[in-house]
Amino acid sequence: MYSFKVCVLAKIVALLFGAVFYSCSSSASSQLNNPYSEDEGTQSVLYESFSERPKHFDPAVAYSSNEYAFIAQIYEPPFQYHYLKRPYQVVPLTATRMPEVIYLNQNGEKLTQDVKDSDIAFTDYVIEIQSDIRYQPHPALATNTQGEYEYHQLRKDLSEADKITLPLQTLNDFKNNGSRELIAEDYVYQIKRLAHPKMQSPIAEIMKNYIVGFDNFAKQVSDRPKTAIRNLPITGVTALSRYQYCIRIKGKYPQFIYWLAMPFFSPMPWEADVFYEQPGLADKNITLDWFPLGTGPYLMAENNPNRRMTLLKNPLFHHETYPTEGEAEDKQKGLLVDAGKQLPFIDKVVFMLEKETIPYWTKFLQGYYDASGIASDSFDQAIQFTGSGGVALTPSMLEKGIQLQTSVTTSSFYMGFNMLDATVGGETEQARKLRQAIAIAVDYEEYISIFMNGRGVAAQGVLPPGIYGFDEKEGINPYIYDWLDGRAQRKKIEAAKQLLSDAGYANGIDPKTKEALILYFDTTSTSVDDRPRMNWYRKQFEKLGIKLVIRATDYNRFQEKMRTGNAQLFVWGWNADYPDPENFFFLLYGANSKVQHGGENAANYHNPEFDRLFEQMRNMDNSEQRYQIIQQMQELVRHDAPWIFGFHPKNFSLFHGWYKNLKPNLMANNQLKYTRIDTAERAEQRQQWNLPVFWPLLLGCAVFILLLVPAINAYRRRVRETRL
Repeated sequence: MYSFKVCVLAKIVALLFGAVFYSCSSSASSQLNNPYSEDEGTQSVLYESFSERPKHFDPAVAYSSNEYAFIAQIYEPPFQYHYLKRPYQVVPLTATRMPEVIYLNQNGEKLTQDVKDSDIAFTDYVIEIQSDIRYQPHPALATNTQGEYEYHQLRKDLSEADKITLPLQTLNDFKNNGSRELIAEDYVYQIKRLAHPKMQSPIAEIMKNYIVGFDNFAKQVSDRPKTAIRNLPITGVTALSRYQYCIRIKGKYPQFIYWLAMPFFSPMPWEADVFYEQPGLADKNITLDWFPLGTGPYLMAENNPNRRMTLLKNPLFHHETYPTEGEAEDKQKGLLVDAGKQLPFIDKVVFMLEKETIPYWTKFLQGYYDASGIASDSFDQAIQFTGSGGVALTPSMLEKGIQLQTSVTTSSFYMGFNMLDATVGGETEQARKLRQAIAIAVDYEEYISIFMNGRGVAAQGVLPPGIYGFDEKEGINPYIYDWLDGRAQRKKIEAAKQLLSDAGYANGIDPKTKEALILYFDTTSTSVDDRPRMNWYRKQFEKLGIKLVIRATDYNRFQEKMRTGNAQLFVWGWNADYPDPENFFFLLYGANSKVQHGGENAANYHNPEFDRLFEQMRNMDNSEQRYQIIQQMQELVRHDAPWIFGFHPKNFSLFHGWYKNLKPNLMANNQLKYTRIDTAERAEQRQQWNLPVFWPLLLGCAVFILLLVPAINAYRRRVRETRL
């Protein structure tokens, strides 16, 4: 009995030490805190995250950045942005070449390319696509030996009992997949889908103004199911052959080429709608919004928004190679190492659900995420400011070989004045000087420093950097800034007070009430976390003696106030849909007034000269003449000050050293196919960074043994005494 117990205790100790020493081995230690269950094997896997479930994967309705992060890898419009070249350049994707652009008069007769814009009644975009591009494997395209679609009549052969519950739970329950070649008619069909009122595409209203027959087609199919539109003609969109189609638009609209590089104009096989519209599938989340069907480099393999989403390399992806040319410095930066190689490089992309920033940040530092943004609570750990006002990585980040990528976004955030308001609006000199005084006082450089960790650039006009017409050297706002010591510096508050006095509000006093001027700021910032920002805005106006009243409300009520013109001051922003100045200046075009025309001109600004220049500029090709017109428009808006030009956000992103082919591209969304991961380097670094710390366990084992020895001795004494 005694020997047996001693042996058991000895074995326990041996097992404890054995477990410790085994775990200290490199192969075991690297797996202890790995959040991924499966072995990567020989696959090249990219690990990313998401914090909120994307709502739409149907390219006719998807329009948010978290949706584009997925669908831009799955769907392919005919054109895309060149990954490396700047300024941004549209190039063929599935198309064989750039479209043939044909100008027509009112009678449909072809015009020469140098014709006056006023003579152009229509423009034809003739697009030829590549042959032998195939859709990813999908049940919607599966056929039997007779060539019939296998899963287009799921309920036809079911018994009455089966009809109550469709015996399928996920898309993977379908045993067979099929594919077919991409044809021009698929692009035509997608445009019909955009027009269908039941789709509620966010660009339908815009396209009614451009694509010939779009509006009439929408009215024609309003009471028809989506599956019935395939054989109905749409006047302005026709398939000319198996690989060629034509889109006819009204007048001249050069920016239409940018729309043709967006997922909205990706192809859609009619079989997808027939398959997904079958009763019972939507109840199982078997829909196009959950399982897209495209020709792109990746397919949706797993959609579990409560845990993870997975993209796999499309086994039928057509031939596409990494760019062979870019900007002058790209070769030096190693961005052309993969020139001419087949895309994509990544076999699998895993998106893990991460709602909290701290666990996500920790996993990034451990090497379990390949890239990361920088939350406010991690900013000081990652970034340090240099003496010249620049930014750099901290030593701890550099030690890990982490790369920092920064880029000023093609976005603008501004504080707008309602130009219909009796106090801050109007064309009078008094109102203009009031607006300019406030624009000087609201110190957006300070805002960027306090609330954005320096991640922004104060705006000098309507256009952000990267958009044609933006002039960094000469394009300062002279009404708000002075050029001193080689940079733009905000005018002193005394200049603002003088303007305020000239406007009739000396020391911020309203001459009508003999009290402080009261202005109203409408906002949707209603949470406790928003209070510091709201207090900051109040203090900016207090510099002038003006009392700012914050009117916080929900988004629906705020929208209603904007539509009816009942807001006085507000904050708004705009992200570029495409890299053209027209996409920003239209926000101040009189015919786009929010109140009068329901457009995006939220300030309701109207200046006849600005409108005339806008109409002249918007359809011009880039040229010196267009550039000069843009500068005139900038000057008018700076002078009239319908906006306080706020800031352009600056993206800060971190990437591990094994993440290759990094270059900011603010227009392209299909960047995953260019990404390459050095998996050997990642495995080595993960192993080094995640060595387990076992001394507490060893110490515990030692204490256990020290306590065990007296217990064994006591037990032995009791045994001897019993025997005696």
